This record gives sequence, structure tokens and C-alpha cells, in this order.
Amino acid sequence: MLKNARFLDWTVYQVYPRSFKDSNADGIGDLKGITSKLDHFTELGVNAVWLSPCYKSPNCDNGYDISDYRDIMDEFGTLEDWKEMIVKMHAHGIRLIMDFVGNHTSTEHKWFKEARKSKDNPYHDYYIWSKKPFGNITSVFGGSPWEYNEATDEYYFHTFAVGQPDLDWENPKVRKEMADIIDYWVGLGVDGFRCDVLACISKDLEHGKIDNGPRLHEFIKELFGRGSLKDIFTVGECSYGEEEICKICGEDANELSCVFQFDHFSHGRTFDKFEKRTFSYDDIKNDISRWQYFTEKNNILYPLLTDNHDQAHFISRLGNDGEYRYECATMYAAMFYLLKGIPFIYQGQEYGSADPYYDSIRYFNDVETLNYYKEKSCAVSNEELIKMINFGSRDNTRRPFCWNGGKNFGFGESEINWIDLHSRGAEINLEKDKSSEKSVFRFYQKILSLRRDCPAVRYGRFADATQGKGHFAYTMTLDGESVLVVCNFDKRKEISGLPQYDYLFGNYNSPRKPNGIYAPFETAIFKV
Repeated sequence: MLKNARFLDWTVYQVYPRSFKDSNADGIGDLKGITSKLDHFTELGVNAVWLSPCYKSPNCDNGYDISDYRDIMDEFGTLEDWKEMIVKMHAHGIRLIMDFVGNHTSTEHKWFKEARKSKDNPYHDYYIWSKKPFGNITSVFGGSPWEYNEATDEYYFHTFAVGQPDLDWENPKVRKEMADIIDYWVGLGVDGFRCDVLACISKDLEHGKIDNGPRLHEFIKELFGRGSLKDIFTVGECSYGEEEICKICGEDANELSCVFQFDHFSHGRTFDKFEKRTFSYDDIKNDISRWQYFTEKNNILYPLLTDNHDQAHFISRLGNDGEYRYECATMYAAMFYLLKGIPFIYQGQEYGSADPYYDSIRYFNDVETLNYYKEKSCAVSNEELIKMINFGSRDNTRRPFCWNGGKNFGFGESEINWIDLHSRGAEINLEKDKSSEKSVFRFYQKILSLRRDCPAVRYGRFADATQGKGHFAYTMTLDGESVLVVCNFDKRKEISGLPQYDYLFGNYNSPRKPNGIYAPFETAIFKV
């Protein structure tokens, strides 16, 4: 029996609050804006929201640098706004997953402000210090991970930006503080946590390791393995092999509900996320199939996702966001969200949002992107570098949500927004998509309705039915009920050898048989 099988009934929608809906015309999305759009979630068919960080922050890294874990960022509203939002979410049947950022704080957090004053300060040991830099390590955002602090004549360690000093989880006081923070939000009604860069809380800096240190499982179990949290959903942003995954969320584990797997994200680019390379759709399919079999064998929950706030749009990077944008977006929806697991949908996916394009670095805001541009500007021509920035920037999925074709594409009424609007907003927006004959939103509704109404999709056994290359066909089967999903890739192709099921729907809107000629990015769903 799959542990935590109840979470298979969840369909999660990720909200990046800064870019979702601006309610007060200041150019920044906010909590009241989210509350005003709860009907959008229920209309789509999701029943949980993962809210990217909304805590107090100076926004060195757009909220992932927290200065107060128990309060709300001024731009987003107040704690009372948050409380009103969660009450109304629950009234709509929507659960709330908060983002837990435990590896680091902001340099503006009271702990760090005190810690940097003197070595004798009681908060000094909350962070990682060294008399001088050591280890062959580079910050994730580029440059040295060590920053000098004059008052103590030491260097503090930051895995990410200079404004994000790493906490020292070896200190039991830090672990107790983090547990208290989790309990605080659970006490306010939170249903789960997405755990940011969780693997980084245990390190081995002497050997150049910034994550997956020797005490990682101990620390996670101490935080989330407590009996009071047994009904709380947890998903970790971690990079694990199969053995480690079994330890962290297998049948006998007592750490997390599940962890994200990003193998399929690695295609189409080099180790440098800004550098494009050729890819094979079959490789993406093989990753998905492998993880389906692995999680089935080991009774592990599998998060299903293509997009989030840290990646360029999947259909732009690993698909076709031009002539076949609708077909590609809907094919990937069927390919991922009818599998066994927990769907995670990022804002904008439901109307086929794609990457924008800009001709200057001035249109970008992301700290990782700006650091990369600065680092590469002497080695790469500006024209080529801007192409790379457009390809890999996290800002691709952080532009304001395009609700319609009106002012600011419906995001809000401000004359200036926190970041430039989506360059394709007039072409690609929710209102226009809903009124289109080819509506990505309506297709998502069908996918999520089938998932909700068909136990075979949520709880069934996966089987890869693919015959050859250039497509993906799979079945989900439970108690005599079976669903067949056929996803053709980018070229017109004849598919054969599939069982004869009855047609339900597809993205070319023409009833058909499972075998036969498939158009580029055509998907069809069948049932018996």
C-alpha cells in the first residue's frame, strides 16, 4: 500500500505572488490579488496552491531571502490579508502549501544582524563562519561563496547570493528555531510545505560539498518526522539518486512525503542552463517512464511537473512555442498529468504561456541572470549573450500573469510594474485562450476532470506501451478500468501496435483509433 496515498488526490497550482495579480495598483502582485482569483483555481480544477515565499524580505532573490519568517512582505500585504486568504481558500476546497526556505536567511534578518556584530553574540553561531575562505567552491549565483564581515574579521558562507547567508544546521538552536517556524504556520492552518534547496541544510565544506551532507536525513527527520506533522504534506527540492530517495520518502522513511525529480529538466541545455543543446523527445519520455516504474516498485509518491519559477517554459525550451504552441502545450499536459503522481502546474501553463524575448539586459531582474550577464560579458558578444539570457533566465516564468489583452494584460492598474510585461502578452493571454477554438485552458480542464473522476489515473498501475521511437504511449490500469494515453512528438508519424480502446478526447478534436497517423504533437486519450 502506498504511504500517503491520499496525496494522489491533490492537484497543485504554483503561484508566484509577485507576478500573479496586483490588487492595489502598485505594480506588484499581492495576497489580496490571489484571494480575488480563487474562482480561477476551482474553474481550472486544482485543489491545492503552492505559494512561493511571501514572508518579509528585502528581495535580494525575490523573497527567497527572508528577514522575518513569521510575517508577510510589505508589498504583498499583511498577516491579516494572509489569514483572510487561507480561510477563503479552505472554503473553496483549496489547500495551501507554503514555501519553506531553511538553508539561509536574509542579511537583514535579526539573527544575522546580531550575528555579525561580534563572535560572542548569541546568534553568531547560527551561521557558518571562517577566518579565511576555504574549499574549491563557487556560489550557485557565481563568484566566491565567502563574504568578508569587518566587525568580526571573518567570512560568512553563502551558497547563493551575498544577501543570503547560510544557516548552520549543526547548531541545535537553529534546528529548534526552524521547527518552531514550521509549527507556527501549521498552527495558522497551513496544509503543507515545499522545501527550498533542502539538500543544502547539511554540508561538508571541507570536501567541497554544499549539499547532501552526512546529517541530511537526521536533520529532515528531526524537522518533519514529528508526530504532530503526520498529516502535513511535504515536498523537497533535492537532487537525489534512487537509493537516497527511498531513504527520504520510502515506505519506511519518516522524512518527507515526496521529492521533486528534475532529470527531464536537464535536456536541451548543457550543465550551464543558459547554453542550448540538441535534445531528443524520446530521452524525456524515457526519464518519465523510468521514474514511474521506480516509484511504483518502491511505493513512492512522484511529483509531476514541467514548469516552475526557476526554469524557462518547458514548451519553449523543449518543444514548439510557435506554430504548434497549442498542440505542444496540450500534448505535454497529457504526457505528464495523467501519470500516477501529484500534478504541479505553474501559473500560466493553463493558457500555454511561453518564453518572452527582449533585446537588452535592462528588461531582466533576476539576480542569477544579472550575475551571469556580468560574468560572461567580456567573453561572449552582447548579441549572443542576450540570446543565452533569453533562453535560460528565470525571469521567463516570472513575468506578470497575462489575464487578458487590456492594460498590463489584466495584471493590475499601475503605470509601472516590478518587471517588464510579457513581450507576447497580447498574443498569449488567458482571456484570448479561453475564447479560442484551440484552448489550452479547456484542455487542462478535461485532463484534470478525467484525473479527478477516474481512479485508474490516480491510483492505477503504469505500463509503457510505446512501440518504437518518436512518441510515448502508456496505460494506467486499476480494477479492470484502463486509460491509454498516446503522445506523438514533433513529426507526423504512424503509430501501431496499440490496444483498441475507445476514444475520449484529444487535442486535434477528431475522434480516432489508437493506431494510425498522428500529426505533430498530437495527443489522444482512450479508455476501456
